[in-house]
Amino acid sequence: MNGMGKNLLKYAIPPVFWLGVWQLAAWAVGRELLLPGPLAVGARLLELARTADFWLSAGATLWRVFLGLFWGTLLGGALAFLTRFSPWADAVVSPAVRVVRATPVVSFILLVYLWTPRTAIPWVIAGLMVLPVVWGALSSGLDSLDGRLLELARAYRFSRWKTLRLIYLPGLRPHLSAGLLTAFGLAWKSGVAAEVLCPPDRAIGSRIQQAKLGLETADLFAWTLTIVALSLLLEGLLRRGLERGRKT
Repeated sequence: MNGMGKNLLKYAIPPVFWLGVWQLAAWAVGRELLLPGPLAVGARLLELARTADFWLSAGATLWRVFLGLFWGTLLGGALAFLTRFSPWADAVVSPAVRVVRATPVVSFILLVYLWTPRTAIPWVIAGLMVLPVVWGALSSGLDSLDGRLLELARAYRFSRWKTLRLIYLPGLRPHLSAGLLTAFGLAWKSGVAAEVLCPPDRAIGSRIQQAKLGLETADLFAWTLTIVALSLLLEGLLRRGLERGRKT
């Protein structure tokens, strides 16, 4: 068997195995209402994919997740630099960020529900989950920067922009890349969870809630597979983009 065949076999065996386990479990349960088989779920997913509502719901969820990822990353990065260079800001902000990191996402969803419109809850929650991850990653990166390089920059009278471009950005890139990959997964899961608990008019989470209330188990599995597939696809694209940025 050539190398390509071995690679195909390597990637094909795990999904085939787990699909087989799923099908056996469905046969053992014997009730599609409780556990539909992969063929039934796949057929239902194809039916949903032919509707405009499927793509509009997926697109709306993606927009909210990326909006949360954007503002959480922006604010988390700004706070990391602020707490690194200002002892007063560190004393005030760092405990608050740690509280955000320790608070269960469900608590935030219920609290934010009291203060913001329902359509804004998913991206607000996603951003809140992203913020402490990015803050922690960049704070760790700032602490690990080589002090000799910073002293060299001061000795040669680098401008702030030149110091940022030549010293801070290369040193922080690995930390930011790792933080973004973790933050994306949290933004995705927390954003969809917020959609389920506080369903907007059009969202994947709203469709999951409808499927649960209507006891449409195949739909519930189909939308869940959609979430998993989109998450894996986008995480792979993000990882590839970060790796390319690291090489340039």
